[in-house]
Amino acid sequence: MKKTTIILICLTITTICRAQWVAVDSIWRNDVKTVILSRPGSDLEEPLLSIEESVHQLSLQFDILAEQPETMRWTIKHCDANWHIDDLEPYDFIQGFESGPIDNYDFSFTTLTPYIHYTLTFPSMGARFIYSGNYLLSVSLEDEPDSILLTRRFRVTEQSVKLTAECTLPYDGTDLYRRQEVDAYIEAIPGTAGIMLNQQYLNIIAQQNGRLDNRRELRFSGYDGGALAYRHRQENIFDGGNTFRFFDLSNLRTPMYNVQRVERYGGETFAIITPCENRSRKHYTRDAALNGGMKVNVWDRQNKTLEADYVWVNISLPMDTPLLGGSIHIVGALTDWRFDEGSRMEYNTQYKAYTKRLLLKQGYYAYQLLYLPVRSTQAETAQIEGDHRETQNTYSISAYYRSPADRADRLLAVKTVIAGN
Repeated sequence: MKKTTIILICLTITTICRAQWVAVDSIWRNDVKTVILSRPGSDLEEPLLSIEESVHQLSLQFDILAEQPETMRWTIKHCDANWHIDDLEPYDFIQGFESGPIDNYDFSFTTLTPYIHYTLTFPSMGARFIYSGNYLLSVSLEDEPDSILLTRRFRVTEQSVKLTAECTLPYDGTDLYRRQEVDAYIEAIPGTAGIMLNQQYLNIIAQQNGRLDNRRELRFSGYDGGALAYRHRQENIFDGGNTFRFFDLSNLRTPMYNVQRVERYGGETFAIITPCENRSRKHYTRDAALNGGMKVNVWDRQNKTLEADYVWVNISLPMDTPLLGGSIHIVGALTDWRFDEGSRMEYNTQYKAYTKRLLLKQGYYAYQLLYLPVRSTQAETAQIEGDHRETQNTYSISAYYRSPADRADRLLAVKTVIAGN
């Protein structure tokens, strides 16, 4: 009886954890680096596929700092609109295999830090997704399926409705110089069957750049002609933030943009980034950045994937005294847009500065320094970066749909709009 009770408790806990766990881009082992999931040839774009496309594949690339390869396996699961793994079975969402081995890898060469570069293209030729929505790709060891090395999120869309979006000044007339409003409109496409545009079946999500902490669910506000409108609500208004900071590690012989100096000792390479400044009280300056993205690149080598070296990057923010009541995080693709110990800067009393050291592959990196108050899940841009309505933020608007006849959330359409243009 006791054994049965323990089993039931464990099953209940597992079910609760599965229901509450939110799928995010994560790396679970320190030697796994530079994880990129994208459409082939589009490293800087969101990994987004369409059911209607004939070429229907994504490419996963990552490095493991090692000299001997490991046998690994990939697995795909379907998620709901809020990124919880749902109950769809593989045969419900894909024609083909939802799991398989990763056996394509190459060894680095001419680098101080040895690594093995793994590549996966999925689904295999001839296979295709048959259900739209959110998906989670995980990579684990072949002989230890529970030992996950990394996870990456991607989405499959139907584009079965007309979704439009626009960026405007805040409707409430306050803070016009530091905030941005994003509005959405959705309407049926004539001849499209099976979609009943009822607001109770729709879930419209707005996201600024790659940030998850200020992801918003927009509320239905009425009709605009034949379209359902989601506009002029507080949920539609975002702080403008600032242009992303950036640095270029493409050339380790001659320091590039915002790299103060490069040093080598002990068999490793170290790059000192030009100290950051508090921009909260400075005027807005437009600059070309990747809005938090990253791109592997090396100037003096032909094969950037295998010849780009790893560098210990030192980022600092001078400040006379530490900020109380919260923490400062380096936010962007270089830290998976996470607010955790991997992105948190520590205050150094000796140098009177916040500092952080990251091991990064040669290339171009864009980031922001955001302040996260204690007991808050949403970071603030005003404290360090400042807010400007001119900032060219990229907003992604997603239309999720689930009618009583659907077993899981569908992704009807995705629209991207850039503010500040």
